[in-house]
Amino acid sequence: MLTRLRTYLSFVRFSHSVFALPFALAGALLASRTHPITPRTLFWIVVAMVAARSAAMGFNRLVDARFDALNPRTAAREIPRGTMAVAEARWFIVVTALVFVAASWQLNPVCLVLSPVALAIVFWYSLAKRYTTYTQLFLGLAMAVAPVGGWLAVGGGAGWEPWLLALAIGMWVGGFDVLYACQDVDFDRMHGLRSMPVRFGVRRALLMSRVMHGVAIAGLLGIAWVTPLPWLYHAGVAAVALMLVYEQSLVRADDLSQVKRAFDMNGYVGILYLVVLAVSVYVQ
Repeated sequence: MLTRLRTYLSFVRFSHSVFALPFALAGALLASRTHPITPRTLFWIVVAMVAARSAAMGFNRLVDARFDALNPRTAAREIPRGTMAVAEARWFIVVTALVFVAASWQLNPVCLVLSPVALAIVFWYSLAKRYTTYTQLFLGLAMAVAPVGGWLAVGGGAGWEPWLLALAIGMWVGGFDVLYACQDVDFDRMHGLRSMPVRFGVRRALLMSRVMHGVAIAGLLGIAWVTPLPWLYHAGVAAVALMLVYEQSLVRADDLSQVKRAFDMNGYVGILYLVVLAVSVYVQ
């Protein structure tokens, strides 16, 4: 039983939930200034986010299983290795998608109506590499759903905050996914898969990644422009910016050996931002 649980957690890279979940909670936190968060709402936001991400990651692993088996970097994943059957993966995706819809229903009617749209967006990313150069931007779009969803879950109305936060997370995620995709340029070209590094080359793709991270920081600062937040918030965004600068410094066109290290740093970015925002809202 414990072994199967570990297999499922590895299948969806459960630890990577820290990428999107803090920003969903950040969206909810911004909305809480006028619509207080209840423990029940917080619970269902977490359930919805974990379920949606698990369904999306499961779908990614399922549709990419053939390519994963051919790529030495990914050949040890669960489906190519045989520790999870294709039918089992399909059932996992169906169940987690239904859990997401059920959690959305528990939040409010708007979230329920939009839940199929959210699933379509997060599933599309896994297919995008077959059709478009801008695969990494579609991953950014999929993750940008999180803060808007958190805002709507609490009952937030019209406002710039969730859209600026969506822009920030979309550019942040797209930027680090460009770094990650640089590892597979040769493999992707050989198998007809598309990405920004494949289309523009590693050197120019890295420059694009850095510009995207700059836009992400501008989006985070823009939130303080449209809503009053204390100096602590600006200090926190500065700390996030320094982390991203260090992350970018680890990856060079002539040395991709630190890509995984740079990628893993992103788990701390979301957590840091959420903590800073929470303290800033409390102080305010």
